Amino acid sequence: MGSIKTMTREIIRTEQAPQAIGTYSQAVRVGTRVYLSGQIPLVPETMELVEGEVESQIRQVFDNLQAVARAAGGNLPDIVKLNVFLTDLIHFPIVNKVMAEYFSEPYPARAAIGVAQLPRGATVEMDAVMELGS
Repeated sequence: MGSIKTMTREIIRTEQAPQAIGTYSQAVRVGTRVYLSGQIPLVPETMELVEGEVESQIRQVFDNLQAVARAAGGNLPDIVKLNVFLTDLIHFPIVNKVMAEYFSEPYPARAAIGVAQLPRGATVEMDAVMELGS
């Protein structure tokens, strides 16, 4: 039998982003890659959904992702894959508008997926994969 190599996992936690509301970590680092869990527009201090229009919710999600990315030693430009989940794809142009304020070229790979519903009645959720280099 051969040996099995395993990489060390580092669990990422920060008070600057919403605490996990289930059986998951805010992010997990394996080697130089960080897997950021889905973020909904919760305000970290209150754990309530941000008030306001969809644009405010999208901004809160990017702020939450940024806080977790920073806690892992990176930042939004280090994200190589972004998944966007929307309860109404009509809001996709707003995602593009706000994303252009948080990211510059080269943009990460991205998927946008329409879903029936999200936790806590959120209209948007995003998760990401970040590469920190060697």
